[in-house]
Amino acid sequence: MIAPPLFAAGNVPKVVLAPMAGVTNAPFRRLCRRYGGGLYVSEMISARAVVEGNEKTMKLTQFADDESPRSLQLAAVDPAVVGEAIGKLIDTERIDHFDLNLGCPVRKVTRNGGGSALPYKRKLLERVLNAAVKAAGGVPVTVKFRVGIDDDHHTYLDTGRIAADAGIAALALHGRTAAQLYSGSADWSTVAALRETVPAELPVYGNGDIWEASDALAMVDQTGCDGVVIGRGCLGRPWLFAHLDAAFTGEPLPTIPRTSEVALLMAEHAKELVAWFGEFKGVREFRKHTAWYLKGYPVGGEIRGKLGQIESLDHLDDLLAQLPDVRLPDENRRVARGHTRGPQVVALPQGWLDDPDDDLVANPEGDSAVSGG
Repeated sequence: MIAPPLFAAGNVPKVVLAPMAGVTNAPFRRLCRRYGGGLYVSEMISARAVVEGNEKTMKLTQFADDESPRSLQLAAVDPAVVGEAIGKLIDTERIDHFDLNLGCPVRKVTRNGGGSALPYKRKLLERVLNAAVKAAGGVPVTVKFRVGIDDDHHTYLDTGRIAADAGIAALALHGRTAAQLYSGSADWSTVAALRETVPAELPVYGNGDIWEASDALAMVDQTGCDGVVIGRGCLGRPWLFAHLDAAFTGEPLPTIPRTSEVALLMAEHAKELVAWFGEFKGVREFRKHTAWYLKGYPVGGEIRGKLGQIESLDHLDDLLAQLPDVRLPDENRRVARGHTRGPQVVALPQGWLDDPDDDLVANPEGDSAVSGG
């Protein structure tokens, strides 16, 4: 029996891995997929860089042979460019799903009118979404966005309505503004408001402050959303997807791993990165993951510091052998990980807020170098 298309009735994933720069590459996606069903999305890819054939970007578009479905996130500011990029990717790669980044709050993205700046320009947004859906043909296109630029410029309900009219397959809302960055708390009531605003058959996902499986259940219960997007909560915790699977199916949650189990996972992750990138880059890519894997575990600062400076896989193995075998204290289960900075003043193109119906592209060349965020 042939499964219905992704995001169609009967095939709406409950859990989606959020695109994260320098994190959600093929090795990390593979590790997460082992623990649970869901949709595992690539790092953010610049549409213009795809069109230009940028070598670094094209490496980021690659998937492991066993990845299915293949999900890729694009960032764009120009309707013509996003259409051309999607067409090129469909011709050269087997892509099963495109997500459009309308939520990145990073300065180098928003100052060119991309990411969380784009939804303020309603007509331009409409053109970008229509171009993406048309170019994708039968491949589903979804959007991920924030509440707005700041508390004076909320855009999420308009974004939802425009996306629904354009034929977008699903919506994902992070309950913070771009100005908040990752500070404060995500406002889940905005997810509920979006769910009430758009058609019932259009899947809506909630994102923000989901640190463990109980948070995911609470998000769905409080907002009526169809599923959750997991970002910082899975950093150093690919096993979280097993907990989410169990929670959504009503099964008992697996035991949280002790450091002896975490060490095995760390070694495997590092080896996967080395196989993908080569030893020099792969080891250095893994350094940041070491702090996330051990976040909350009482292992001492000295070994944490050494792990953050590993030079080889053998060096990593030597240090992991020195880890004490301890459990994660209950009070540390929801400790925030990843970015916590903010608030900020959002960088925008000059005059960007003057007219929300102006549909001119602020900087057609502006997204050429921001693959990965």
